[in-house]
Amino acid sequence: MSNAPASGPVVHDYFAPCTLGLEGVVAEELAALRADNIEQRRGGVAFRGVARLGMVANLWLRSAVRVQQLVLDVPVRMKEELYGSVTEVEWERWLDVDGTLAIDASVRDSAITHSGFAALTAKDAIVDRFRKKFGRRPNVDVADPRLPIKLTLLKDRLRLYVNLSGESLHKRGWRPIQVKSPLNEAIAAGLLLASGWDRRSPLVDPMCGSGTFVIEAACMAADRAPGLLRRFAFERFPDFDTRTWAILKADAVQRAKLALPFALVGADRHPGAIEIAKRSARAAQVEGLVSFTHQALDQFVPPMPPPFTVVTNPPWGVRLGEGDELRDSWDALGRFLHQHAQGCHAYVLSGDSELPRLLGLRASRKFPLMDGPIECRFLRYDVFDAGGAPPRA
Repeated sequence: MSNAPASGPVVHDYFAPCTLGLEGVVAEELAALRADNIEQRRGGVAFRGVARLGMVANLWLRSAVRVQQLVLDVPVRMKEELYGSVTEVEWERWLDVDGTLAIDASVRDSAITHSGFAALTAKDAIVDRFRKKFGRRPNVDVADPRLPIKLTLLKDRLRLYVNLSGESLHKRGWRPIQVKSPLNEAIAAGLLLASGWDRRSPLVDPMCGSGTFVIEAACMAADRAPGLLRRFAFERFPDFDTRTWAILKADAVQRAKLALPFALVGADRHPGAIEIAKRSARAAQVEGLVSFTHQALDQFVPPMPPPFTVVTNPPWGVRLGEGDELRDSWDALGRFLHQHAQGCHAYVLSGDSELPRLLGLRASRKFPLMDGPIECRFLRYDVFDAGGAPPRA
């Protein structure tokens, strides 16, 4: 949906989906980007702005997973109403007749109960409009559509969005290989933002795995746009504003810092994970801003004195270990915090309610979020009064 003020550019309605629990973080990011009418909803944030803001949001949002432009918002109960409403949208603004499309649909608490049926009806409406107007129709390509569309049907309210992002925004373009159970980049960035880390002081991840927290921290501290290395769906639209996009990207390149006066450090006991972290840092163009070391937690000593911020995602699921191995990892993390992080704030992600007890510390804050289907807590520990003693085994 959009409207035109008495003078000036057209204003659009947008929605930025995100991981459940990160809505407040996304809202703060959008406020910093000067979006209007920011409204937190379950699983995302609605906002308003001109077309340029849609580009800016894709380029700069760190914790959202897509940017979607609302093109239809109407009540719908029957197939005929759905078909007729979708047909009225001027789809040729975003798609050529020789292009491709795909519709991702979700349905809840509506008279139309099947998401596949809703998607098929909407697809038929779109291609029929093209066939009547041009004598030909675009095709469906679920793998790489030129026009990705999001359809939601909630309590008989149809909202149809053009997905400006295409692939999820967490795919920054720097991860060279899909590693086992990596931390999603958008979640990592969202948690760093939620932690309140000031981006001007040292940060350590003593169980860094493939380095996601450290690399995202480097991008944040260097003011490096998370979307600089990738392409977006809107770049393939017929009305794509190449000049404005070139200016926005050039400005983002100029803003990126080439050096930082503090350390961002990751360590892990798995040499393969550290090699992936180093390759990822090179691909993200932050290699000179971070350091990774292959070292077991019991032997790792941060290369700077406290205070610094600790942010880490220790193993807490059966895919990464089980039984004694999990307990040993959390015991080791507790000893590290007591021995090397006095005077520090530590932030620990966990999807298990029992393992954090092994740290021997009391959380001062518990930030809830969902990591896929798993309910997690991002726990803050103020390591000021542990006396340097190791936690109870």
